[in-house]
Amino acid sequence: MQVRPSTRTVGDAYDNAMAESFFASLEGELIERNTFQSKAQARMAVFTWIEGWYNPRRRHSALGYLSPLNFERSNEALFDFVEEAHVHTEATSETV
Repeated sequence: MQVRPSTRTVGDAYDNAMAESFFASLEGELIERNTFQSKAQARMAVFTWIEGWYNPRRRHSALGYLSPLNFERSNEALFDFVEEAHVHTEATSETV
């Protein structure tokens, strides 16, 4: 399965913090609030929760408490400016 072991030291508090946070959210927001009739139904609910809410809409402290979608929208002009500057730099270096 190509799973790599942790590169941190034993007992490091930050080693599993992201995974623990994710599974706590999954359990508290989806699993404990629903009952599933089959494994397939549970799998679909987990997939929908992750791809429909958790990944695109959840607020991240590292993004200034914006969701990934809102972060990208609010920084779109900045990303366009940086990309245009990079293209302009490459074009001028070729002509010199």
